[in-house]
Order: sequence, then structure tokens, then C-alpha cells
Amino acid sequence: MTSRSTRTTARTSSEARAVARTQTLVKGTNGIGTVRKTTLPGGLRVVTETLPSVRSATFGIWAHVGSRDETPALNGATHYLEHLLFKGTSRRSALDISSALDAVGGEMNAFTAKEYTCYYARVLDTDLPLAIDVVCDMLTGSLILEQDVNVERGAILEEIAMTEDDPGDCVHDLFAHTMFGDNPLGRPVLGTVDTVNALTADRIRRFYRKHYDPTHLVVAAAGNVDHHKVVRQVRAAFERAGALKDLDAIPIAPRDGRRTIRTAGRVELLGRKTEQAHVVLGMPGLARTDERRWALGVLTTALGGGMSSRLFQEVREKRGLAYSVYAYTSGFADCGLFGVYAGCRPSQVHDVLKICRDELDQVAEHGLADEEIERAIGQLRGSTVLGLEDTGALMNRIGKSELCWGEQMSVDDMLTRMAAVTADDIRAVARDILGQRPSLSVIGPLKDKQASRLHDAVA
Repeated sequence: MTSRSTRTTARTSSEARAVARTQTLVKGTNGIGTVRKTTLPGGLRVVTETLPSVRSATFGIWAHVGSRDETPALNGATHYLEHLLFKGTSRRSALDISSALDAVGGEMNAFTAKEYTCYYARVLDTDLPLAIDVVCDMLTGSLILEQDVNVERGAILEEIAMTEDDPGDCVHDLFAHTMFGDNPLGRPVLGTVDTVNALTADRIRRFYRKHYDPTHLVVAAAGNVDHHKVVRQVRAAFERAGALKDLDAIPIAPRDGRRTIRTAGRVELLGRKTEQAHVVLGMPGLARTDERRWALGVLTTALGGGMSSRLFQEVREKRGLAYSVYAYTSGFADCGLFGVYAGCRPSQVHDVLKICRDELDQVAEHGLADEEIERAIGQLRGSTVLGLEDTGALMNRIGKSELCWGEQMSVDDMLTRMAAVTADDIRAVARDILGQRPSLSVIGPLKDKQASRLHDAVA
């Protein structure tokens, strides 16, 4: 079962405002898989999924801020801030933060995306109170000292250099720029050397104060956890930091997008002295709330989601033109991307692109065979369930669902939606997505004559 979470509204008395609201969003079996949500006074949301059979727990805090919230001058600020929150608070030094989790064999990390940021720790269930205290302290009490900003700048510049040394990774940033141009979604999450060098401690502190208000945060915990204990510990940590001040505050709604402009038929080539050419051929996809996303997921899997997929069979198995070839989708609040990636010898680029384009055109016109759809649905269902047999994956699912959708869906409901995809659904979404004029991004050592022919792939 699923139920849409309701928003906390302002109350007429201070006593009423001090009451937290708890809901059961997904009912598990015998307590297993139950998802509960509590909205605390001050707008902080806490969601948990209980799995009593494990001995671990993953605790995370999701922030409603990503690189698309940055101005051009602030590009990279969200990721920069992610680094700085590990550098110390008024209660803990950077060494104290890392050693606290190391001492109990825990894992702690964070990641920044286009539309959100997440900080998390995975520990034994008995050490969950420690993880909650440390991560909440980081999120509410970061000092962001100028000396730490200057030191971490070097580490971030090295991270940018490391990414640029990996063309198979860098080509996806290039494709985002090809599709979105000089738009926040088209800029790299890490920022650039110039923007990172220009960021100051004062600007990052202002960014922190604006985007890390409790109304912009979702706390998520999964594993052998007790919901009410997690809520009490989180509330105590935020109140100790003085973070739950405005009892009338309500959580920020899921992002609704900004009607991002996407382009078609563009080609971008970044010349690099690499052994392979790395290409992404793609077109606009679907927003993450689009109901057609289930059909697009099946379509993407059938096209390039495994060794039996069309692209893998045609490009690698039958012709040996590439070692790695796959299709993927990215969904944002208001738009999305569909892409096909391949890495191949520079002399084979045009052959690979022609095969990929031919397969996309054929599916756009005729759809998929029944056996392809059945196989793709089975692959999706299996990978979904297997991927969630980990407390970290469970925490990611419920945290992201609350932040991005404002609701939770049970695993059984997800599997049902996948299984319900029909051949007509596939034909319709293939026509809508694959029937568009594609764009192309390439990184590699292509000669002038080869480069001039790249436009043929998007004609």
C-alpha cells in the first residue's frame, strides 16, 4: 500500500505546534518493511524503514539543494559545501568526525547531485545513536572556517582533475552541456577550476545558511531501527544545535522544475589524446514524475541494459566494435535525458554511431518484440529487489522519495507498475522519446575529417 504524505500546517497555539506528526506510509508484513514518517515542529521530516532481520543501520540526511540551485558564479558551491561539512563543528574536529565512525567500523560519506545532496553513515545497529549524533552535528554545526575552505580547495581541484582524466566519466558532463547549454543542469556538479578558485568562505557560509534550514532537509534511516527512538535522537540533536526555531515552519514542497530549455541536433567534440573515443548519443527524456517513466525504464533496459540488450548484441557481440555500450536515463523535476554511451577506437566511431542510430530509429518506428519486453521487465524487477537488499539502498530510496516525490511507494507496488507495462506503452514512449532528433557528445582524438562527419549522426 502507498499513501501520499501530508504537509504539516501551522497551528494556532504554541502547544499544538510542539507536537510532532507521525504517519505510517507503507505497511510492512509483521513489521518488516514498514515505512514511517514524522514531521517535527520546525518542518524537519524523519522517515524510517524497519528491517529487524539485519544487524546494520544506515542513517542519512538529504538536503533539498543541488548544483541546479547555483548561479554561474556559485557553480560548484554545493559540492564544495559537501566537503566542508566534514571539516569540523564546535563540538568535533575533522579528526573527531572521522575517528568516531572508524572506531566502530562504520562507513561515512556524502554525494552531491543536480537536485539534492546526501550525507550518510552505515553502522552496526547498536551504534546508530552515534551515527545520528555525528551526522546531525555536521549538518547543523559546521564552522566553515576560511582555513578549511583554502585547504579543501586543493582537494576539490584534484577531484576535478581526476574526473577530467576519465573521459568515460567526463563525456556525461559534456552531454549535459550539449543538451542544456549554459543552464544550471548543463554545468558540472563539481564546478570548474575558475569557479572553485573564486569561491570564498563568506559566499559558501551564506549558501549553507540558505539551503540547510530544517525545512529543506529529510532525515532517513533504514535497517534494524526503531522509528520513535530515531525521532527522539534526531530531535534532541537538532534542538541542542538550536536548529528547530520556527515552530510554524513547514517542509519545502518537492521541486517542481523551471521548464528547462533543451536542444536538439547539437554536436560537441572535445579533443583529447585518448586511446578510445567516448560518445553519448541522446535526446530529451522524461521528468522523474512522468507516469511514462515505467515504460521508459523497460525500453531503456531492452535497448542497452544488459548483455542480451539490442545495443550490446549489435555493437559488441556481433561486431566487436566496443567493449562498453549501454543506454541510460536521467530524470529531473521538469525534464530528463535519454542517452546511449559507447567507448570505441576512434576509427570505429562512425560505424558505432550508425548502428546505434539505426537501432533507435527502428524501435521508434516499430517498438519492441514481446520477448524483449518480457525479458526487460524481468531484469528490472530482479535488479530492483536485489539492489534493495542493503540498508544503504533502502535509506536512499525512502530519503529520495520523500524529498523528490513527497510520497513513498512499496517495493511490491513498484514491481506491479513494472509488470503492467504493455507493448503499446513501449511503442508510445519509444515514438515520443526516440523519435526526436538526437544530440551528440564525443571525447577523443578524432581527426578533422572524422570530426566533420559527426553531424551525420544527428541529421
